Amino acid sequence: MAAAAAAALRAWFWNERFWLPHNVTWADLAGEPGSGLQYPRAAHVLSAFPLALGIFAVRLLFERFIAKPCAINLGIQDSGPHRAQPNAILEKVFTSITKSPDAKRLEGLSKQLDWDVRKIQRWFRHRRNQDKPTTLTKFCESMWRFTFYLSIFFYGIRFLWTAPWFWDTRQCWHNYPFQPLTSRLYYYYILELAFYWSLMFSQFTDIKRKDFLIMFVHHLATIGLITFSYMNNMVRVGTLVLCLHDASDFLLEAAKLANYAKYQRVCDAFFMLFGVVFIVTRLGIYPFWILNTTLFESWELIGPYPSWWLFNGLLVTLQVLHVIWSYLIIRTASKALVRGKIGAGQFHPLHVSKDDRSDVESSSEEEEVTSNSTKGVFSTSSNGSNRLNGHVAGGQWTGEE
Repeated sequence: MAAAAAAALRAWFWNERFWLPHNVTWADLAGEPGSGLQYPRAAHVLSAFPLALGIFAVRLLFERFIAKPCAINLGIQDSGPHRAQPNAILEKVFTSITKSPDAKRLEGLSKQLDWDVRKIQRWFRHRRNQDKPTTLTKFCESMWRFTFYLSIFFYGIRFLWTAPWFWDTRQCWHNYPFQPLTSRLYYYYILELAFYWSLMFSQFTDIKRKDFLIMFVHHLATIGLITFSYMNNMVRVGTLVLCLHDASDFLLEAAKLANYAKYQRVCDAFFMLFGVVFIVTRLGIYPFWILNTTLFESWELIGPYPSWWLFNGLLVTLQVLHVIWSYLIIRTASKALVRGKIGAGQFHPLHVSKDDRSDVESSSEEEEVTSNSTKGVFSTSSNGSNRLNGHVAGGQWTGEE
């Protein structure tokens, strides 16, 4: 009974009329023995799991032996914020509420401890800061992401430069879905998928941000859509989407690195460059290049079918998110320009006020000093990256990255 139910479920899930164009079957994509032709298969994505574990291990080594020495050479110390004075009563209250107590409780604690109310508030602020990661930790995390995003972007550009569909998007659909899978295309796709699986693993050990659940869902959506596009062999257009989204991610991480190292003018420059590249790629190239081929050229060459509609629906949803994120970037930059912060080197592009997608990393000490300036963190999924996903960032709004 169980075996029959499992077989029925498998047959329903892999229904050829959903996944493939009319008159195409899974057997057609199995390839002829000895022909040397290979097409994407569902089993291929399983190789992403051991690769993801390998990427996670490489990351740990990179942060310890490369990123950390670089941070120390830049003068970033492995010292945490000011620690709160040990106090059992306040610690018990903090553990129960994990935020500043209300006015009534503050008065009660003031009488109980014979402390001034402001001194108690300061204690809670310092206590919250104790649990926050050091600048060194954040620098190492961003340096790893910067290195990967930059490397995968240049790998993608180098691979696509010789790909015919990079210069003529109609090639994405020529003879679809009978488009052989080359080794370079396979490595590119599986490496991107493995990286997002590694982000799923590392999210439980990385800096904990307020958007943890959102980013968790974002990574799941990203993994699902990369896998989805691989299994129905939409990998050609998928590589275009991946590379396009990689184009701005490393710039954001570069801005964060400069911010942590206190090179504020460099930070400002990278953030503004990130904003320009993000808007050009997401509001210009993406709709007029990617969506044009997935919606119109593919309709003309292969016609619509169920998974085609789903794939395009997700890509259009991504465009809507691009518009929202671009608005947030423009609003952030315009506020800073109006206040004259950028030219003075005082604007912190990674700290903008009440960011709708913040993963606040600034310490309470900074909040005390810059309460009238902008705070928050822009990050595209960063982690992140918002790529072939329904966040598709991820930021990765954070992202986030």
